[in-house]
Amino acid sequence: MPNRTSRRAVLALGGAIAGTAALPAAAAAQDAERPNILWLVAEDHNPFLGAYGDDQAQTPTLDALAERGILYANAFSTYPVCAPTRFSIITGKAPESCGPAHHMRASGLRPDWLLGFPQYLREAGYYTSNSNKTDYNTDIDLAATWDANGPDASWAGRDPGQPFFAIFNHMTTHESSLWSSEPTGVHDPADAELPEYTPDTVNTRADRAHYYDNITRVDAQIADRLAELEAAGLAEDTIVFYYSDNGGVLPRSKRYAYDSGLRTALIAVFPDKWAHLAPAEPGAVVADPVTTLDYAPTVLELAGLDVPGHFDGTSLLEARRRPEYAFGARNRMDARYDFVRTVRDGRYRYIRNYAPHRIYNQHVAYLFQQLGVLDWERLHLDGALDEVQERWWQPKPAEELYDLETDPDEVANLIDEPHLRRVRRRLAAALDEHLIAVHDNGFIPEGAAAEGYDQSRVRGAFPIERVKTLADSAIQRKRSNTAKFTRALNDGNEVVRYWGVQGLLILAAADLLRRNDVEDDLQAVLGDAEEIPQVRIAAAETLARLGRGAEAVDYLSGVLGDADAPDPVRLQAVEALTYIPAEDAAAALDVLDAVAGPETGTYIGIAANYLRFVLRGEYAPTPEVQAAILGLA
Repeated sequence: MPNRTSRRAVLALGGAIAGTAALPAAAAAQDAERPNILWLVAEDHNPFLGAYGDDQAQTPTLDALAERGILYANAFSTYPVCAPTRFSIITGKAPESCGPAHHMRASGLRPDWLLGFPQYLREAGYYTSNSNKTDYNTDIDLAATWDANGPDASWAGRDPGQPFFAIFNHMTTHESSLWSSEPTGVHDPADAELPEYTPDTVNTRADRAHYYDNITRVDAQIADRLAELEAAGLAEDTIVFYYSDNGGVLPRSKRYAYDSGLRTALIAVFPDKWAHLAPAEPGAVVADPVTTLDYAPTVLELAGLDVPGHFDGTSLLEARRRPEYAFGARNRMDARYDFVRTVRDGRYRYIRNYAPHRIYNQHVAYLFQQLGVLDWERLHLDGALDEVQERWWQPKPAEELYDLETDPDEVANLIDEPHLRRVRRRLAAALDEHLIAVHDNGFIPEGAAAEGYDQSRVRGAFPIERVKTLADSAIQRKRSNTAKFTRALNDGNEVVRYWGVQGLLILAAADLLRRNDVEDDLQAVLGDAEEIPQVRIAAAETLARLGRGAEAVDYLSGVLGDADAPDPVRLQAVEALTYIPAEDAAAALDVLDAVAGPETGTYIGIAANYLRFVLRGEYAPTPEVQAAILGLA
């Protein structure tokens, strides 16, 4: 039986283990009566609900839904942002197994057999509808997946008596809602309870109150949806799920691999007619970890279909379901590259930062439209933050470990605590096993030939064990590893060579690299026309950090200015220019000017615009500047 706990004892947990089963039998359940399945989805929504013990929330509909349903206390998205997570939902597959689906806004290279799971339902006689967000980060065949897809799609188009699977997406709590609508005044900013990492400003409090107001709005919209179901006489025939695609949008939430970015609500209601399918009784709180990878197998099992063996999640109906861990990740967020992997058990979160030389709060232009975020940066520039709040403008440690029982804000890094060595080893080992199991494409630079499910599994294309071992050494910032990284520059595999340069770059960023030890090797890489550009770009940034900026900027400017070069390569070039000494990067201003106009609104153009403002001394954390960077002013 599922592990249950009282509502008052709800603690964040997480995880999913890979499920295995036969391929779906499309017509297996067509002769039997089958339940309708309804997904009510909110955008960017932490579980700020009364049912989850939040005293500030005013969510009567969802609280009542939880009272007559099953509340999953420890539900997590796979990524703290929508597109990669929606890949995991629609395919049942970890996005990082099908690069570049792990990046925000990409097109995952999936094998032909990896379908949108509603296609299995359609083949079994279900009517499928989606209103209206897709955003799957891959080229899912929408016509094969959905009978109806769009703002007006619903169950209404089905044949009489035909079972349905319907999704309604609610944008009310989406990040953009904090910029474009007025607070209702339901929640008083003065009563806002701010996390320890957030500075206390008027805008921060107003944003938080506004976000709670939006959750109250969603609650009312869910009431309307349920009333529609009841009025249509379908309530007793329909299993209802409420969840969010990822965590919230307040500072250090969306895009960050902490509970604030990964933890979501999940409530399931089974009417009496289908109560025998429920994994727990009404009103139960299930503490077993759940991730968005578990949703597809759950729906297929409810429909009486076999669950594909390639799914990475486990049905919530699985009788012996005992996942111990929840895995999460972060990679490129819009125009900014990062690489974070995390694992969560019932009490602790372990994080591994594979780009520790990049600061936590890189400038993501979309995020920086939020006034509370701009306040945070302004206080940072003024030197007015305390140690905890200032941390998010600094480079990252290689590893982090948090005790959620005593530190729900995840600000006290316990990675070096002697009494937690066993916890650290256990979680690190679980994460290692997971990265290998999913063949994590995050180690492959975006745009490289090895990226993709089939491509990364070609023999010799991506030796993940060797690559991961080198990457694990790189993030430790030990000067003694210099020779190991320089040897890797001559390896026959381009991903290994990339991590050899990354190891040197991370050392250079920490002022732990002697130029005389590596300059000749890096110059050879930079001048090698046969080398892939991702490796040469990393070599150029490293050389610039070692005082060889002229050669580096010449190469990076050429890549950025080449309109025929792949977008990821050009984006990596402007990224490198952003992090080299400003006096060197200034030589690229003409190219940045030439690129910014034609690329307005693209990630390349946004990154180029930001750098232009910085290099000219015109950058400021104001709404006007952020709008200009986005090409909106």
